[in-house]
Amino acid sequence: MSLLDRARPLHATAPGPGPRHVPAVWLALLATPLAASANSPVLILPDMAESFGVRTATATWLVTVFAWAVAVGTPLMAGLLRRRGLGATLRLGAVLVAAGTAVVAVAPWLPLVMAGRAAQAMGGAGLVTAAMSLAGSVRRMGVITGGFGVLGAVGPLLGSVIAGTVSWRVSLTVGAVALIALPVVARRADLSAPRQSTPFDGRGATLLVLLATALVLVPRFPLPALTASLVAAALLALHIRSHPAGFVPLSLLRSRAFVLSTLLACTFATSYFTLLFTVPQLLYDRTDWSTSTIGTGQLVALLTGSVLSMALAVASVRLGRPRVLAILLTVGALAPLTAVLTPWPPLLLPVATLAVFTTSAGQATLAVHASQAAPASQRPTAIGLFNLGYQLGGAFGPAIASLVVLGG
Repeated sequence: MSLLDRARPLHATAPGPGPRHVPAVWLALLATPLAASANSPVLILPDMAESFGVRTATATWLVTVFAWAVAVGTPLMAGLLRRRGLGATLRLGAVLVAAGTAVVAVAPWLPLVMAGRAAQAMGGAGLVTAAMSLAGSVRRMGVITGGFGVLGAVGPLLGSVIAGTVSWRVSLTVGAVALIALPVVARRADLSAPRQSTPFDGRGATLLVLLATALVLVPRFPLPALTASLVAAALLALHIRSHPAGFVPLSLLRSRAFVLSTLLACTFATSYFTLLFTVPQLLYDRTDWSTSTIGTGQLVALLTGSVLSMALAVASVRLGRPRVLAILLTVGALAPLTAVLTPWPPLLLPVATLAVFTTSAGQATLAVHASQAAPASQRPTAIGLFNLGYQLGGAFGPAIASLVVLGG
C-alpha cells in the first residue's frame, strides 16, 4: 500500500482502540468556513472604511492581519496538537473563533476589529489543523481542500450580499459556522492527550513566528521585511541545528518528500493567488465586459475548478501518486503560461479554473504525502508547517499580482 492510500488519523500517536471515523463532510464544515471568512471583506472594504472614518487602504489591514494570523497560528496550533492532543486544539480554536466573532460584531474601533479578526484567524487555523490531521487520505483531504476552493470563491460575493442585506459586521462572522461541526467531531475523534509530550521549544516557536510575520509583511514593506526575514531565517537555522527535535524538527527538513511537497504547495498557492487578482484586471483591460460579468465569470470558473479538484482527489487512489503529480505539474504550468501567452481574453477564465484546480487538488495530495513522510509523533507539526508554506503563497500572490498589473 502506498503512502497516499493510508487512511489512519494523522494525529494518532499510540496503539490501541481507534476513534470512530469522522465523516469527511464534518471535517470540511470544521475547516472550510475559514476560507469564506478570509475573503468576505474583499468587496466591502470601502463600506468598512467609511464606517470607521478611514481610507480604504487603511481598512485593507483587516485582510493583512487575518492572513498573518492564519500564517503564524497554523504552526502554533500544530504544536499544540502535537503536545496536548486534539481536544485541547479544538477547545482553544473554538474559544478564539467565538471570542473573535463577538469582538468583531460590536467593536467600535478599527484596531479592536483587527484584534477580533486575528483571533478568528488563529482559531480557524486550529480548526483547520485539527480537520486535516483527521483526514488520513487524499480522497478525504480533497473534500476539505475542494471546499476551501468553493468557499474561497463565493466568499467575496457572500460577504457583499450579507453586508447589503444586514451589516458588514455580520459578513465577518461567517467563520463561526465551523463551530456547528464541533460536537460531531468531538464525539467521534480521539481527544486524549499524547502519552508522551516533548518540552515546548519557546525559542523555536518565537523565531518561526518572527520569520512568518516578516514574510507576510514583505508585500507592504519590501526592504525592511525582507531584511528581517533573512535575519530571522538565519537565527532559526542556527536554533534548529542546536535543537534538532524542537519546534521545527530537523528530521522534517531533511525529508525530501516533506520539503518538496511544501515547496510545491507554496508554488501552486502563489500562482493561484497571483492569477486570482490578475485575471479580473486583465479582462477589464482587454475586453468591454462589465465588472459584474467579469465577477460572475470568475466565480463560475473558480467553482468549476474546485469541483474538478474534488473529482481528482476521489480518483487519486486509482490513478496513483506519480500520475496525479504529473497532472498537477502540467496543469499548474499551463495556467500561468496561458495567462501570459493567450491572444484571446476569454481564455483567461479557464486560467482561473486551472489555477484553483491545481492548488486545491495539490494541497490535498501533497498534504497527505508531506504528513506521511514524518514519524507519527511529528505529523501534526508536518501538517502545520506544510500549511504555513501554503499560506505564505497566499501572501506572495497578491503582491506579485500588484507588480504585474502595475507593470502592464
